Amino acid sequence: MAGGNAIRGSRVGAGPMGEAERGETAPRQRISFWCANEHETKPSFAVDAAVPETWDCPSCGLPAGRDRENTPAPPRTEPYKTHLAYVRERRNEKDGEAILAEALAKLRGAS
Repeated sequence: MAGGNAIRGSRVGAGPMGEAERGETAPRQRISFWCANEHETKPSFAVDAAVPETWDCPSCGLPAGRDRENTPAPPRTEPYKTHLAYVRERRNEKDGEAILAEALAKLRGAS
């Protein structure tokens, strides 16, 4: 045993504690949520807490709703766009030619 420290790896306040030391827990309710893959998850909420409309499924990550028959649609993922694709959305061919001509003129004038 290196160093002989019996509480090595512990922190102050760590260890088993009972209800008497922590106080009373709030009344809870378990709510069922279903995802598009028919996974059911039942997180618990305090009785007086607002229950969210959707919950992330811990099994597959899809959004889950409280209505088993009408589950939320999976999020639509946009394909990766290159820098050039974003530039082409903002500029047309004529603007691109003008910017290129201006940049070339600067480079030729600097040398």
